[in-house]
Amino acid sequence: MNISIDQENRNKEQGLKKMKRNAFIFLGFAVVLFVIGNVYKIDWLKAFSEAAMVGGIADWFAVVALFRHPLGIPIPHTALIPSNKDKIGVNLGNFVSDEFLIREKLEVKIEHFNVAVKASDWLIDENNASLVAGLIVENVIPGILKTIDDDEVKHFIHAQFSDKLSKINFGEWIAYGLESLAKSEKQEQLVTNVLKTLIIELQNNKHLIEEKVKSSTPFLSFGLADKKITEGIFNGLYDFLEQASYQDSAIRKRINDYVMHFITELKSSPEMQQKVNDLVLGFANKKEVQDYISGIWLEIKTAIMNDLALKEKSTIKKSIANLIQSFGKGIQEDQLMMNKINNFIKNDVLSVVINNKKMIGDLISSTVKSWDTDEVSKKLELEIGSDLQYIRINGTLVGGLVGLLIYAAECVLHSFVL
Repeated sequence: MNISIDQENRNKEQGLKKMKRNAFIFLGFAVVLFVIGNVYKIDWLKAFSEAAMVGGIADWFAVVALFRHPLGIPIPHTALIPSNKDKIGVNLGNFVSDEFLIREKLEVKIEHFNVAVKASDWLIDENNASLVAGLIVENVIPGILKTIDDDEVKHFIHAQFSDKLSKINFGEWIAYGLESLAKSEKQEQLVTNVLKTLIIELQNNKHLIEEKVKSSTPFLSFGLADKKITEGIFNGLYDFLEQASYQDSAIRKRINDYVMHFITELKSSPEMQQKVNDLVLGFANKKEVQDYISGIWLEIKTAIMNDLALKEKSTIKKSIANLIQSFGKGIQEDQLMMNKINNFIKNDVLSVVINNKKMIGDLISSTVKSWDTDEVSKKLELEIGSDLQYIRINGTLVGGLVGLLIYAAECVLHSFVL
Protein backbone atom coordinates (compact mmCIF):
# COMPACT_ATOMS: atom_id res chain seq x y z
CA MET A 1 0.00 0.00 0.00
CA ASN A 2 2.90 2.41 0.75
CA ILE A 3 4.34 1.72 -2.69
CA SER A 4 1.13 2.82 -4.42
CA ILE A 5 1.01 6.06 -2.38
CA ASP A 6 4.62 6.85 -3.28
CA GLN A 7 3.88 6.16 -6.92
CA GLU A 8 0.83 8.42 -6.77
CA ASN A 9 2.94 11.23 -5.29
CA ARG A 10 5.54 10.79 -8.01
CA ASN A 11 2.79 11.04 -10.63
CA LYS A 12 1.53 14.25 -9.01
CA GLU A 13 5.04 15.71 -8.99
CA GLN A 14 5.47 14.90 -12.67
CA GLY A 15 2.07 16.46 -13.46
CA LEU A 16 2.97 19.62 -11.50
CA LYS A 17 6.30 19.97 -13.33
CA LYS A 18 4.54 19.52 -16.66
CA MET A 19 1.96 22.24 -15.91
CA LYS A 20 4.66 24.63 -14.66
CA ARG A 21 6.56 24.01 -17.88
CA ASN A 22 3.43 24.69 -19.96
CA ALA A 23 2.78 27.97 -18.12
CA PHE A 24 6.41 29.00 -18.66
CA ILE A 25 6.13 28.18 -22.36
CA PHE A 26 3.12 30.50 -22.69
CA LEU A 27 5.04 33.27 -20.93
CA GLY A 28 8.09 32.62 -23.10
CA PHE A 29 5.90 32.74 -26.20
CA ALA A 30 4.67 36.20 -25.08
CA VAL A 31 8.30 37.34 -24.73
CA VAL A 32 9.08 36.11 -28.25
CA LEU A 33 6.05 37.99 -29.60
CA PHE A 34 7.21 41.10 -27.74
CA VAL A 35 10.63 40.90 -29.42
CA ILE A 36 9.03 40.37 -32.85
CA GLY A 37 6.63 43.25 -32.31
CA ASN A 38 9.45 45.63 -31.40
CA VAL A 39 11.76 44.50 -34.20
CA TYR A 40 9.13 44.73 -36.91
CA LYS A 41 7.29 47.69 -35.38
CA ILE A 42 3.99 45.83 -35.09
CA ASP A 43 2.09 47.92 -32.60
CA TRP A 44 -0.85 45.60 -31.91
CA LEU A 45 1.54 42.68 -31.37
CA LYS A 46 3.58 44.80 -28.96
CA ALA A 47 0.42 45.69 -27.06
CA PHE A 48 -0.70 42.06 -26.88
CA SER A 49 2.70 40.69 -25.84
CA GLU A 50 3.35 43.43 -23.25
CA ALA A 51 0.01 42.83 -21.53
CA ALA A 52 0.45 39.04 -21.81
CA MET A 53 3.86 39.26 -20.08
CA VAL A 54 2.47 41.48 -17.36
CA GLY A 55 -0.50 39.12 -16.80
CA GLY A 56 1.67 36.00 -16.83
CA ILE A 57 4.30 37.40 -14.46
CA ALA A 58 1.67 38.86 -12.11
CA ASP A 59 -0.16 35.55 -11.87
CA TRP A 60 3.13 33.65 -11.43
CA PHE A 61 3.86 35.96 -8.49
CA ALA A 62 0.37 35.36 -7.05
CA VAL A 63 0.57 31.57 -7.33
CA VAL A 64 4.10 31.33 -5.93
CA ALA A 65 3.24 33.76 -3.10
CA LEU A 66 0.72 31.23 -1.78
CA PHE A 67 3.41 28.66 -1.00
CA ARG A 68 6.72 30.53 -0.63
CA HIS A 69 8.54 33.84 -1.04
CA PRO A 70 8.96 34.55 -4.77
CA LEU A 71 12.65 34.15 -5.74
CA GLY A 72 13.36 33.67 -2.03
CA ILE A 73 12.82 37.36 -1.33
CA PRO A 74 10.82 37.92 1.92
CA ILE A 75 8.28 40.27 0.38
CA PRO A 76 5.45 41.16 2.79
CA HIS A 77 2.22 39.19 2.40
CA THR A 78 3.89 36.34 0.52
CA ALA A 79 4.34 32.69 1.59
CA LEU A 80 0.75 32.95 2.77
CA ILE A 81 0.17 29.27 3.59
CA PRO A 82 3.37 28.77 5.67
CA SER A 83 2.87 32.10 7.45
CA ASN A 84 -0.74 31.34 8.33
CA LYS A 85 -0.44 27.60 8.95
CA ASP A 86 -1.56 27.77 12.58
CA LYS A 87 -4.46 30.07 11.74
CA ILE A 88 -5.51 27.74 8.93
CA GLY A 89 -5.47 24.83 11.38
CA VAL A 90 -7.68 26.67 13.88
CA ASN A 91 -10.13 27.77 11.20
CA LEU A 92 -10.25 24.28 9.70
CA GLY A 93 -10.90 22.73 13.11
CA ASN A 94 -13.65 25.26 13.85
CA PHE A 95 -15.21 24.73 10.43
CA VAL A 96 -15.35 20.96 10.85
CA SER A 97 -16.75 21.11 14.39
CA ASP A 98 -19.21 23.97 13.85
CA GLU A 99 -20.34 23.53 10.25
CA PHE A 100 -19.83 19.87 9.43
CA LEU A 101 -20.45 18.00 12.71
CA ILE A 102 -24.15 18.90 13.01
CA ARG A 103 -26.51 16.09 14.04
CA GLU A 104 -29.38 17.02 11.73
CA LYS A 105 -27.17 17.18 8.66
CA LEU A 106 -25.26 14.00 9.50
CA GLU A 107 -28.45 12.03 10.23
CA VAL A 108 -29.77 12.85 6.75
CA LYS A 109 -26.46 11.84 5.19
CA ILE A 110 -26.30 8.59 7.17
CA GLU A 111 -29.87 7.62 6.26
CA HIS A 112 -29.23 8.35 2.60
CA PHE A 113 -25.87 6.57 2.62
CA ASN A 114 -27.19 3.39 4.32
CA VAL A 115 -23.99 2.24 6.00
CA ALA A 116 -25.09 -1.40 6.36
CA VAL A 117 -25.75 -1.84 2.64
CA LYS A 118 -22.58 -0.04 1.56
CA ALA A 119 -20.44 -1.92 4.09
CA SER A 120 -21.89 -5.33 3.20
CA ASP A 121 -21.51 -4.62 -0.54
CA TRP A 122 -17.89 -3.70 0.09
CA LEU A 123 -17.24 -6.87 2.10
CA ILE A 124 -18.90 -9.12 -0.48
CA ASP A 125 -16.64 -7.86 -3.25
CA GLU A 126 -13.95 -10.49 -3.79
CA ASN A 127 -11.13 -7.97 -4.23
CA ASN A 128 -12.03 -6.12 -1.02
CA ALA A 129 -12.34 -9.35 0.97
CA SER A 130 -8.96 -10.45 -0.38
CA LEU A 131 -7.48 -7.04 0.51
CA VAL A 132 -8.66 -7.25 4.13
CA ALA A 133 -7.56 -10.88 4.40
CA GLY A 134 -4.15 -9.90 3.01
CA LEU A 135 -3.73 -7.20 5.65
CA ILE A 136 -4.63 -9.70 8.36
CA VAL A 137 -2.25 -12.46 7.19
CA GLU A 138 0.59 -10.03 6.42
CA ASN A 139 0.42 -7.87 9.54
CA VAL A 140 -1.96 -9.09 12.25
CA ILE A 141 -1.29 -12.84 12.43
CA PRO A 142 2.54 -12.66 12.16
CA GLY A 143 2.54 -9.89 14.77
CA ILE A 144 0.49 -12.02 17.15
CA LEU A 145 2.73 -15.06 16.61
CA LYS A 146 5.85 -12.98 17.31
CA THR A 147 4.30 -11.52 20.46
CA ILE A 148 3.29 -14.89 21.92
CA ASP A 149 5.90 -16.53 24.17
CA ASP A 150 6.28 -20.21 23.18
CA ASP A 151 7.18 -21.36 26.70
CA GLU A 152 4.10 -19.64 28.13
CA VAL A 153 1.89 -21.33 25.54
CA LYS A 154 3.43 -24.73 26.34
CA HIS A 155 2.88 -24.17 30.05
CA PHE A 156 -0.70 -23.07 29.39
CA ILE A 157 -1.41 -26.18 27.26
CA HIS A 158 0.09 -28.47 29.92
CA ALA A 159 -1.93 -26.82 32.69
CA GLN A 160 -5.18 -26.90 30.72
CA PHE A 161 -4.59 -30.48 29.57
CA SER A 162 -3.89 -31.73 33.10
CA ASP A 163 -6.77 -29.73 34.58
CA LYS A 164 -9.29 -31.03 32.05
CA LEU A 165 -8.11 -34.63 32.42
CA SER A 166 -8.32 -34.49 36.23
CA LYS A 167 -11.99 -33.46 35.98
CA ILE A 168 -12.96 -36.35 33.68
CA ASN A 169 -14.24 -39.63 35.17
CA PHE A 170 -12.72 -41.98 32.60
CA GLY A 171 -13.87 -45.05 34.52
CA GLU A 172 -17.51 -43.99 34.26
CA TRP A 173 -17.12 -43.07 30.58
CA ILE A 174 -15.57 -46.44 29.80
CA ALA A 175 -18.29 -48.24 31.74
CA TYR A 176 -21.10 -46.53 29.80
CA GLY A 177 -19.25 -47.09 26.54
CA LEU A 178 -18.79 -50.79 27.22
CA GLU A 179 -22.40 -51.11 28.39
CA SER A 180 -23.66 -49.59 25.15
CA LEU A 181 -21.41 -51.91 23.19
CA ALA A 182 -22.44 -55.00 25.19
CA LYS A 183 -26.13 -54.35 24.46
CA SER A 184 -25.55 -54.25 20.71
CA GLU A 185 -24.76 -57.00 18.23
CA LYS A 186 -21.40 -55.40 17.59
CA GLN A 187 -20.12 -56.67 20.95
CA GLU A 188 -20.67 -60.31 19.99
CA GLN A 189 -19.09 -59.73 16.60
CA LEU A 190 -16.15 -57.92 18.23
CA VAL A 191 -15.46 -60.78 20.66
CA THR A 192 -15.78 -63.31 17.83
CA ASN A 193 -13.32 -61.40 15.66
CA VAL A 194 -10.86 -61.09 18.54
CA LEU A 195 -11.01 -64.83 19.30
CA LYS A 196 -10.59 -65.76 15.64
CA THR A 197 -7.61 -63.44 15.43
CA LEU A 198 -6.12 -65.14 18.51
CA ILE A 199 -6.61 -68.56 16.87
CA ILE A 200 -4.75 -67.40 13.75
CA GLU A 201 -1.95 -65.90 15.82
CA LEU A 202 -1.72 -69.11 17.87
CA GLN A 203 -1.30 -71.15 14.71
CA ASN A 204 1.31 -68.78 13.29
CA ASN A 205 3.35 -68.79 16.51
CA LYS A 206 3.29 -72.48 17.45
CA HIS A 207 7.11 -72.57 17.22
CA LEU A 208 7.32 -69.98 20.02
CA ILE A 209 5.42 -72.32 22.34
CA GLU A 210 7.80 -75.14 21.38
CA GLU A 211 10.87 -72.99 22.07
CA LYS A 212 9.45 -71.91 25.43
CA VAL A 213 8.79 -75.55 26.38
CA LYS A 214 12.32 -76.60 25.39
CA SER A 215 13.85 -73.90 27.51
CA SER A 216 11.73 -74.95 30.50
CA THR A 217 12.06 -78.79 30.46
CA PRO A 218 14.94 -80.63 32.22
CA PHE A 219 18.04 -81.23 30.07
CA LEU A 220 18.04 -84.94 30.95
CA SER A 221 14.75 -85.52 29.13
CA PHE A 222 16.71 -85.10 25.86
CA GLY A 223 13.68 -83.36 24.30
CA LEU A 224 11.52 -86.49 24.37
CA ALA A 225 8.71 -84.77 26.26
CA ASP A 226 9.02 -81.41 24.49
CA LYS A 227 6.89 -82.30 21.51
CA LYS A 228 4.14 -83.90 23.57
CA ILE A 229 3.99 -80.99 26.00
CA THR A 230 3.95 -78.50 23.12
CA GLU A 231 1.13 -80.34 21.35
CA GLY A 232 -0.84 -80.50 24.59
CA ILE A 233 -0.53 -76.79 25.30
CA PHE A 234 -1.25 -75.85 21.70
CA ASN A 235 -4.26 -78.12 21.36
CA GLY A 236 -5.67 -77.02 24.71
CA LEU A 237 -5.42 -73.35 23.80
CA TYR A 238 -6.74 -73.96 20.31
CA ASP A 239 -9.77 -75.92 21.55
CA PHE A 240 -10.52 -73.29 24.18
CA LEU A 241 -10.38 -70.42 21.68
CA GLU A 242 -12.35 -72.31 19.07
CA GLN A 243 -15.12 -73.18 21.56
CA ALA A 244 -15.20 -69.61 22.79
CA SER A 245 -15.57 -68.28 19.22
CA TYR A 246 -19.06 -69.83 18.99
CA GLN A 247 -21.66 -67.43 20.35
CA ASP A 248 -23.76 -70.18 22.00
CA SER A 249 -20.87 -71.89 23.79
CA ALA A 250 -20.61 -72.07 27.59
CA ILE A 251 -17.19 -70.43 27.47
CA ARG A 252 -18.61 -67.55 25.47
CA LYS A 253 -21.43 -67.19 28.03
CA ARG A 254 -18.88 -66.97 30.85
CA ILE A 255 -16.92 -64.34 28.92
CA ASN A 256 -20.08 -62.28 28.45
CA ASP A 257 -20.98 -62.67 32.12
CA TYR A 258 -17.51 -61.53 33.12
CA VAL A 259 -17.75 -58.49 30.84
CA MET A 260 -21.15 -57.50 32.27
CA HIS A 261 -19.89 -58.02 35.83
CA PHE A 262 -16.87 -55.84 35.06
CA ILE A 263 -19.10 -53.11 33.58
CA THR A 264 -21.44 -53.17 36.59
CA GLU A 265 -18.56 -52.99 39.03
CA LEU A 266 -16.88 -50.19 37.05
CA LYS A 267 -20.12 -48.17 37.10
CA SER A 268 -20.72 -48.58 40.80
CA SER A 269 -17.23 -48.77 42.30
CA PRO A 270 -15.48 -45.41 42.97
CA GLU A 271 -12.32 -47.33 43.80
CA MET A 272 -12.21 -49.05 40.41
CA GLN A 273 -13.08 -45.81 38.63
CA GLN A 274 -10.23 -44.09 40.47
CA LYS A 275 -7.84 -46.85 39.38
CA VAL A 276 -8.84 -46.31 35.75
CA ASN A 277 -8.49 -42.53 36.13
CA ASP A 278 -5.07 -42.94 37.75
CA LEU A 279 -4.03 -45.23 34.91
CA VAL A 280 -5.06 -42.65 32.29
CA LEU A 281 -3.47 -39.73 34.16
CA GLY A 282 -0.30 -41.74 34.71
CA PHE A 283 -0.09 -42.37 30.97
CA ALA A 284 -0.79 -38.70 30.20
CA ASN A 285 2.00 -37.57 32.56
CA LYS A 286 4.64 -39.71 30.88
CA LYS A 287 7.49 -37.70 29.38
CA GLU A 288 6.75 -38.93 25.86
CA VAL A 289 3.15 -37.74 26.07
CA GLN A 290 4.15 -34.42 27.62
CA ASP A 291 6.76 -33.85 24.92
CA TYR A 292 4.15 -34.58 22.27
CA ILE A 293 1.74 -32.09 23.83
CA SER A 294 4.52 -29.47 23.96
CA GLY A 295 5.23 -30.05 20.29
CA ILE A 296 1.61 -29.44 19.29
CA TRP A 297 1.95 -25.65 19.60
CA LEU A 298 5.22 -25.54 17.66
CA GLU A 299 3.69 -27.71 14.91
CA ILE A 300 0.65 -25.43 14.74
CA LYS A 301 2.83 -22.29 14.67
CA THR A 302 5.11 -23.72 11.98
CA ALA A 303 2.13 -24.81 9.89
CA ILE A 304 0.61 -21.32 10.14
CA MET A 305 3.86 -19.57 9.18
CA ASN A 306 4.42 -21.95 6.24
CA ASP A 307 0.90 -21.33 5.01
CA LEU A 308 1.23 -17.54 5.34
CA ALA A 309 4.46 -17.71 3.31
CA LEU A 310 2.42 -18.92 0.33
CA LYS A 311 1.00 -15.37 -0.04
CA GLU A 312 -1.90 -15.47 -2.52
CA LYS A 313 -2.10 -19.27 -2.31
CA SER A 314 -2.39 -19.22 1.48
CA THR A 315 -5.24 -21.41 2.73
CA ILE A 316 -5.63 -19.17 5.79
CA LYS A 317 -5.94 -16.07 3.61
CA LYS A 318 -8.54 -17.75 1.38
CA SER A 319 -10.50 -18.91 4.43
CA ILE A 320 -10.47 -15.42 5.97
CA ALA A 321 -11.53 -13.87 2.65
CA ASN A 322 -14.39 -16.38 2.34
CA LEU A 323 -15.40 -15.67 5.94
CA ILE A 324 -15.46 -11.92 5.24
CA GLN A 325 -17.62 -12.43 2.15
CA SER A 326 -19.95 -14.75 4.05
CA PHE A 327 -20.22 -12.16 6.81
CA GLY A 328 -21.17 -9.50 4.25
CA LYS A 329 -23.78 -11.77 2.66
CA GLY A 330 -25.13 -12.63 6.11
CA ILE A 331 -25.67 -8.94 6.84
CA GLN A 332 -27.56 -8.38 3.59
CA GLU A 333 -29.80 -11.38 4.21
CA ASP A 334 -30.69 -10.22 7.71
CA GLN A 335 -32.80 -7.05 7.59
CA LEU A 336 -32.92 -6.90 11.38
CA MET A 337 -29.12 -6.88 11.53
CA MET A 338 -28.94 -4.15 8.87
CA ASN A 339 -31.36 -2.01 10.85
CA LYS A 340 -29.32 -2.53 14.01
CA ILE A 341 -26.11 -1.48 12.24
CA ASN A 342 -27.70 1.64 10.75
CA ASN A 343 -29.31 2.57 14.08
CA PHE A 344 -26.02 1.99 15.87
CA ILE A 345 -24.22 4.33 13.46
CA LYS A 346 -27.03 6.89 13.54
CA ASN A 347 -27.54 6.94 17.30
CA ASP A 348 -24.57 5.62 19.23
CA VAL A 349 -21.61 6.46 16.98
CA LEU A 350 -23.09 9.79 15.91
CA SER A 351 -23.74 10.72 19.55
CA VAL A 352 -20.11 10.04 20.43
CA VAL A 353 -18.95 12.17 17.50
CA ILE A 354 -21.31 15.06 18.27
CA ASN A 355 -20.50 15.02 21.99
CA ASN A 356 -16.80 15.21 21.20
CA LYS A 357 -16.89 17.58 18.21
CA LYS A 358 -14.99 20.26 20.12
CA MET A 359 -12.23 17.76 20.84
CA ILE A 360 -12.23 16.71 17.16
CA GLY A 361 -11.86 20.34 16.10
CA ASP A 362 -9.01 20.84 18.58
CA LEU A 363 -7.37 17.65 17.33
CA ILE A 364 -7.49 18.90 13.72
CA SER A 365 -6.12 22.28 14.80
CA SER A 366 -3.28 20.80 16.87
CA THR A 367 -2.43 18.33 14.12
CA VAL A 368 -2.10 21.07 11.51
CA LYS A 369 -0.02 23.13 13.93
CA SER A 370 2.35 20.20 14.41
CA TRP A 371 3.04 19.86 10.68
CA ASP A 372 6.33 21.11 9.33
CA THR A 373 5.81 24.44 7.51
CA ASP A 374 7.75 23.52 4.38
CA GLU A 375 6.15 20.08 4.30
CA VAL A 376 2.66 21.62 4.42
CA SER A 377 3.46 23.94 1.53
CA LYS A 378 4.90 21.10 -0.48
CA LYS A 379 1.92 18.82 0.09
CA LEU A 380 -0.65 21.50 -0.72
CA GLU A 381 1.22 22.55 -3.83
CA LEU A 382 1.39 18.92 -4.87
CA GLU A 383 -2.39 18.60 -4.52
CA ILE A 384 -3.57 21.89 -6.10
CA GLY A 385 -0.45 23.28 -7.78
CA SER A 386 -1.25 21.76 -11.18
CA ASP A 387 -4.65 23.47 -11.29
CA LEU A 388 -3.13 26.76 -10.15
CA GLN A 389 -0.83 26.76 -13.19
CA TYR A 390 -3.93 27.33 -15.32
CA ILE A 391 -4.20 30.72 -13.57
CA ARG A 392 -0.76 31.60 -14.98
CA ILE A 393 -1.72 30.36 -18.43
CA ASN A 394 -5.06 32.18 -18.35
CA GLY A 395 -3.37 35.29 -16.99
CA THR A 396 -1.00 35.33 -19.95
CA LEU A 397 -3.79 34.86 -22.48
CA VAL A 398 -6.31 37.17 -20.80
CA GLY A 399 -3.59 39.80 -20.28
CA GLY A 400 -2.75 39.68 -23.96
CA LEU A 401 -6.41 40.01 -24.96
CA VAL A 402 -6.88 42.92 -22.58
CA GLY A 403 -3.80 44.53 -24.11
CA LEU A 404 -5.37 44.17 -27.55
CA LEU A 405 -8.62 45.71 -26.32
CA ILE A 406 -6.74 48.66 -24.82
CA TYR A 407 -4.75 49.03 -28.03
CA ALA A 408 -7.99 48.94 -30.07
CA ALA A 409 -9.63 51.49 -27.77
CA GLU A 410 -6.57 53.69 -28.04
CA CYS A 411 -6.70 53.50 -31.86
CA VAL A 412 -10.39 54.41 -31.90
CA LEU A 413 -9.75 57.31 -29.52
CA HIS A 414 -6.89 58.61 -31.66
CA SER A 415 -9.04 58.45 -34.79
CA PHE A 416 -11.70 60.63 -33.16
CA VAL A 417 -9.17 63.08 -31.77
CA LEU A 418 -7.41 63.41 -35.07
